[in-house]
Amino acid sequence: MWVRLKCQFGCASYGSSLMCPPYTPRPEETRQMLDQYRKAILFESPTANTKEIAAQMEREIFLAGYYKALGLGGGPCRLCQHCAFEKGCRHAEEARPAMEACGIDVFATARKHGFAIKVLRNYREPQHYFGLILIT
Repeated sequence: MWVRLKCQFGCASYGSSLMCPPYTPRPEETRQMLDQYRKAILFESPTANTKEIAAQMEREIFLAGYYKALGLGGGPCRLCQHCAFEKGCRHAEEARPAMEACGIDVFATARKHGFAIKVLRNYREPQHYFGLILIT
């Protein structure tokens, strides 16, 4: 729950797209969804394109026969300057919600799986971006 509150009260992009809260699954829904999966790939990227990577990986894994594959990225959606709330997502093939937008604690998840991650003290420090592909 607190992760989603950080989006609401710490991110200027809150509510700006269908890939951000309050339009993404609530933490309880995310927990129910995660319970449907046994395997996942957590990946790190030096650039903020985790959603693009997640969508590409999801597609390849889906085509390999894993029909439940689902990708999640990090950070707000940047595919459109203004989201088409009424008409639906214009980039549904590419757009993916962020892990944190769904209530996933990215820091705890990354650390649990051996990734080095820390709070940055300023924007000049190298950033680490994470994505997740749920498989089966």
